[in-house]
Amino acid sequence: MGRRSRARRAAGVAPASPPPVAPRPAPLSDERPKAPWHPVPLVELCVLVGIVLIVIGLIVGFGSSRGQLALVCGVLLASLGGLDTALREHFNGYRSHSSVLAGLPGVVAAAALFFANAPWIAVAAGAALVFALAFWIFRNAFRRASGGLSFR
Repeated sequence: MGRRSRARRAAGVAPASPPPVAPRPAPLSDERPKAPWHPVPLVELCVLVGIVLIVIGLIVGFGSSRGQLALVCGVLLASLGGLDTALREHFNGYRSHSSVLAGLPGVVAAAALFFANAPWIAVAAGAALVFALAFWIFRNAFRRASGGLSFR
């Protein structure tokens, strides 16, 4: 015990107690959230069919309408499988997928502006603006779901 401690104790000055600590939220589970259709591997089957359709589309070729249709359907199916997983993990507070989820409204906005014959700078600016707004919304949603974490 040092001199100052003995001097304070002799003077009747109690050592300062540490400030109260705010209660911490319950620790998050390290287990990935399960889908509502859990025993059925629906997402995995969707991605598998998407990959098969992509391969068929590449084999048949871009020149035919069947090849193009198979390629587009394959990309959509595989993307839906990934989007489902990202949505479940994000809104359950398991992992932040703010950038991936914000990309979807950004792409939709860019497509809408493109098909409305907007100038290229408007397409890019509109997509960036929608992406930034959606990113902010998804980041706040993850913070609420995860108990205050900004990313995990």
